[in-house]
Amino acid sequence: MNKTSLNTLYHSVYSLNYHLVLVTKYRKGVLTPDILQFVKASDSKVCDAWGCTLKEFNGESDHVHMLIDAPPNLKLSDFINNLKTVTSRLTRKHYAEHVKKFYWKPGFWHRSYCIASAGGAPLDIIRQYIESQSFGD
Repeated sequence: MNKTSLNTLYHSVYSLNYHLVLVTKYRKGVLTPDILQFVKASDSKVCDAWGCTLKEFNGESDHVHMLIDAPPNLKLSDFINNLKTVTSRLTRKHYAEHVKKFYWKPGFWHRSYCIASAGGAPLDIIRQYIESQSFGD
């Protein structure tokens, strides 16, 4: 890991990246290219408000993928809940006629999500590095 990929916060140095996948409710193909761009912009604003950075974003008609750089003091479940709530509300408001074709009552994202840590060295390399540490026998 090089120096430029590390962030600082108070008394910590970190690099925490997460791969987040959100799926539309009932896996409906409600996302269009225009809506994807709108969701991306909305997600970026939410990330900024929580001290995160949206590094990558893409998706298809029924799901989105995000790569998010987050600080160590972030409570992931609260952040993701807020991200889903805000983007759902804004998207349903901005694209009301389109979304009504798919959902008869308020809803947009499936209640579950997938989050995985990403980046850095592979676990085997980290494991080998830790095992190699010694007092210099």
